[in-house]
Amino acid sequence: MIIRDVECTPRRLQPNNREKHHMHHARPTSSDVAELLADRAEFIRTETVRLIEIAKVGHYSSVFSAAEIFAALYYDVMALDPTQPDWADRDRFLMGKGHAAVGLYPVLADLGYYPPSALDDYAHLGSAFGDHPDMTKIPGIDFSSGSIGHALSNGAGMALAGRMAGRDFSVFVMVGDGEMQEGQVWEAALSAAHHRLDRLVAIVDRNGFQLDGGVDEVIGIEPLADKWRAFGWRVEGIDGHDVIAVRDVLTAAKRREPDGIPTCVIAHTSKGKGVSYMEREPGWHLGYLEPNDAKRAIDEIRGRRA
Repeated sequence: MIIRDVECTPRRLQPNNREKHHMHHARPTSSDVAELLADRAEFIRTETVRLIEIAKVGHYSSVFSAAEIFAALYYDVMALDPTQPDWADRDRFLMGKGHAAVGLYPVLADLGYYPPSALDDYAHLGSAFGDHPDMTKIPGIDFSSGSIGHALSNGAGMALAGRMAGRDFSVFVMVGDGEMQEGQVWEAALSAAHHRLDRLVAIVDRNGFQLDGGVDEVIGIEPLADKWRAFGWRVEGIDGHDVIAVRDVLTAAKRREPDGIPTCVIAHTSKGKGVSYMEREPGWHLGYLEPNDAKRAIDEIRGRRA
């Protein structure tokens, strides 16, 4: 099954193509931005619970740590046009941690890349939507991820191709902190600095856990910021759940004057953010909530704790 495009009015803070970005229009206030992005992060979490209830197993906590990052990128930072998923000048987003795709699919539906009803058979036989994203089937997906370690290499290639073609798009690549244990990530980091890919932004979801336990217990990765700097990158550290901090640092990276230095944003997050027991129990990397538990989780995400 391949999903086709639909017409829509995207819910975004900015116009949805690069030409409109140069028009004079009222900018939303910081409180408006914070309210919308926080609302969309909540939407990402609750839709993740709903979709995993359909699939009967999934990666709640990996999505929950990244929800504010998804919200900032897709509802404010990136130049996109859902009516033209293959628009050549769109900004690109790639996920190394492809198992978090269940949180990205509802965003793309919300923006109008496909109807929300397309998700109603999520992960069922014949559905375009699986545990990992398939760019050949799903509009708005720029990279088919799942094999950890390859996203940054592909992102560097896209950034280099964009420069060679004389285009001005940015490439954002989210990688997990456990993914920092992959050698190919560091090969890509070397290559990006060598080729002076200043339109490339790596976002490390530093939530502290991977499938086998604590990241720094499996293989320690600190001092992480110093390592990226040593590889020739500009490094910014932020609270990954502060939607304004996330929006501001990614916008600054996108708008920075060309200087030949790629940017790495280390987003300090909590795995399972929004559901208290998932934040305390790393075993929720993969799991399933029965309907009553799913309802309680949604209530907690929405601030209605029992």
